[in-house]
Amino acid sequence: MKTNTASKAVTVHIMDKEYLVSCTDGEQQDLMRSVDYLDKKMREVREKGKIIGPDRIAVIAALNISHELLTQDGNKEIMDNGISQRLKNLQAKIENTLFESQQLEF
Repeated sequence: MKTNTASKAVTVHIMDKEYLVSCTDGEQQDLMRSVDYLDKKMREVREKGKIIGPDRIAVIAALNISHELLTQDGNKEIMDNGISQRLKNLQAKIENTLFESQQLEF
């Protein structure tokens, strides 16, 4: 049985900025949950007022999220192959989107 892995472009909004992200139909709900969570975390960092600039806010938010992930459940190893691969895929999508966004700004 073959699964549907066709990708389509999905428009997402993070801190009032629009990004176009490639996503399969089966991952769209997870992507939107991730976007909402990232947007919330980035706004929290921005509201603290110590970090200026969207790139720096994104890095600090990513570090905070990574810390949350790695320290849950008493600091046990939670990075199994499935989670690790999904995180790598999400990181690649974010990096591609940020790169494309920077290209559009120049």
